[in-house]
Amino acid sequence: MVNSRAKGAAGEREFAHELERVLPGVEARRGVQHAGGPESPDVVHSLTGIHFEVKRTERLQLRKAIAQAEEDCGNRVPVVAHRWNNGRWYVIVPFEDLPAVATNVYLTMAENA
Repeated sequence: MVNSRAKGAAGEREFAHELERVLPGVEARRGVQHAGGPESPDVVHSLTGIHFEVKRTERLQLRKAIAQAEEDCGNRVPVVAHRWNNGRWYVIVPFEDLPAVATNVYLTMAENA
């Protein structure tokens, strides 16, 4: 369990770094973990209206990850960020929320340009 927690924490830090690298002007850091929920996200970031559930695992249980993101997101859009070992990051967004996420990312980047 300790190794999976350490790997999870490392994955959250990695994803926060990737958010800043890929989306210039976005600030991100690993959240302070308590028990999940809107008050303790995996990644704290400057994008509004988006909740990231970060999973760095070889065997992603997608339904479980989506359920966790939906449970913890509050009134934000639940997004699962995932990467396999030595792989790229992928994000899973509810299709109906994709326009809102894209708009939010664009506006945040434009504001910080």
